[in-house]
Amino acid sequence: MNFFEQQDRARRNSGRLLVLMILAVLSLIGLTSLALGVVWQVFGPDPQSLGMLDGPRTLLPSGPQVAMVALAVIGVVLLGSLYKSLQLSRGGQAVAERLGGRLINLAPQSLEEQRLLNVVEEMALASGTPVPPVYVLDDVGINAFAAGLTPQDAVIGITRGAISLLSREELQGVIAHEFSHIFHGDMRLNTRLVAVLHGILLLGLIGGFLLRSSSRGSSRSSRNNSAAAIIAVGATLWLLGYAGTFFGSLIKAAVSRQREFLADASAVQFTRNPQSIAGALQKIGGNQYGSQLRAGHAAEFSHMYFAAGISRALEGMLATHPPLEERIRRVTPEWDGRYPDVSILSLLPTNATANQPAVAQGWDQALTGFSAASATAAIASIGEPRAAHLQQAHKVLDELHPALRQAAHHGSGAQALLYGLLLAPTAPLRDQQLQMLKPLLSAELMEHVQALEQPLRQLPGNQRLTLLDLAMPALKQLGAEQAAGLCAVMARLIRADGQVELLEWTLLRIVERNLAPSRRLSGHFHLLEVLDDAQVLLSFLAHAGTVPTDQAQAALAKAASELPYTVLNLLPATQCDLKALEAALKRLNQLQPLQKPRLLKAMARCIEHDGRIEVAEAELLRAVADLLDCPMPPLLHTTTGPLAG
Repeated sequence: MNFFEQQDRARRNSGRLLVLMILAVLSLIGLTSLALGVVWQVFGPDPQSLGMLDGPRTLLPSGPQVAMVALAVIGVVLLGSLYKSLQLSRGGQAVAERLGGRLINLAPQSLEEQRLLNVVEEMALASGTPVPPVYVLDDVGINAFAAGLTPQDAVIGITRGAISLLSREELQGVIAHEFSHIFHGDMRLNTRLVAVLHGILLLGLIGGFLLRSSSRGSSRSSRNNSAAAIIAVGATLWLLGYAGTFFGSLIKAAVSRQREFLADASAVQFTRNPQSIAGALQKIGGNQYGSQLRAGHAAEFSHMYFAAGISRALEGMLATHPPLEERIRRVTPEWDGRYPDVSILSLLPTNATANQPAVAQGWDQALTGFSAASATAAIASIGEPRAAHLQQAHKVLDELHPALRQAAHHGSGAQALLYGLLLAPTAPLRDQQLQMLKPLLSAELMEHVQALEQPLRQLPGNQRLTLLDLAMPALKQLGAEQAAGLCAVMARLIRADGQVELLEWTLLRIVERNLAPSRRLSGHFHLLEVLDDAQVLLSFLAHAGTVPTDQAQAALAKAASELPYTVLNLLPATQCDLKALEAALKRLNQLQPLQKPRLLKAMARCIEHDGRIEVAEAELLRAVADLLDCPMPPLLHTTTGPLAG
């Protein structure tokens, strides 16, 4: 099942989850109304002592009582869910900080942390996504998590035990597993679960508060009937609130267990090494501390972890993860059932040479273009990058100029990289842009721009997105005002020569989307409903590079073969400018998940119509795909046959 099928499945699962949670809340309203109605009838205002009557009295609540209780329960659940949603609105960063994580992207404090950062960067670049912020949790258990609402605000968290006890290839397996959760929509679903369950749990918390309050004040109160009523209400809310949380946790556990098997399988496909994920799972079994987390809020996010982070009394019913043995045997059926003896005290140094990825096969850096088939292969690998992509990412990072890589991990250096990427290649215009920058930037930042000018001129054209992805964690540490200033200066640089190139515009839009990520909209359009928008996008691509009209028409005809349109007209360049393109991309981003690959293939056909894809065309395709929330891996130089891995 590919990326787009998984996205569609995640969308449908979100709908089903919403229905289940609505049913759970309705059941909770019914039970709470009944229980509180009984309490009201027994302890409510009545001329007899303790609310007892001489004659018969029904214990069923009246209609107005049910309505009042229903409104109160709905209000509590909604307010509790809204509060937790607002708390998590910052994305994965909020979860990582709540678990006590420490960001390491800008300042890794050990060789182990640097190794982890290298692995995450390779995985991100291989999959065509910005590098996520990486947080380390000071726990000796072996565990990890991915958290966030969208890929733009996703973070990776991993424990100290994992980076100390796992080899490089095992770390690759764990990180690939977490990237799978990001790609397949699990991360967003998991965050929604946290918010909804908190709303239900709030009923129990209110009940517990009432019980504690009444027990403290009962000895001083002479109004025994009132105290008894408060105790009864508190006990009812406590029991029903935690009962609702129990059943909500059952739903959470059932959803989570199945997604873990998929993420394990995706990790094997990514690394092409079943032992990478199996070795990590085996070390959890052999570790004295297993995968347990000691963070105060660990239980709240139990379904997000790589392995079970907390112990539960009813492990079978509420287990958020399948048993270790079952997960291991699914990826390595030949496993003998024995766990290794793992101890931090007996940890041996990592063999650096043994952990280096092999040289990519079917990839030749000397080539300057790509075959027509390479774009189709990259689209097929969206959300499911292969070992060849990982090997290429390692090679690109290894050959990247040290000054550029260092700048990407520094706040002002990352900003300087973006400005440098937008400087013109010709001296007169570049000098004009530098003069324009001087009054806008601090002296330190201007020095960074000038120091990076020469390395950036030597940067291959297909590595601009690589640098942008590497710099993203540092850029995300900017405040809102700084981020707005960065984008404003980028816009001025882009307009300095009087014309805006598409790749320059997409770089700016990618930065804006990652620094102030909007919430992903649910895809509901079919391609037949967005003919005009597809026409704008494909006409723009066909005209890119100011090609003759007959060549642009031929490119559009190739694109049309992938789409369900009877007629696709080439628009004049004046009708598909950047303003029209931006409006078109906003609607195209709301395509149903299973409709997007057809559009991407049409884009690929458009740029490969002459039988070859230039580096600039490849990066343009990837940049537009990114704006459509389709993280496309880098194109590979392949010879014949299917993609390696």
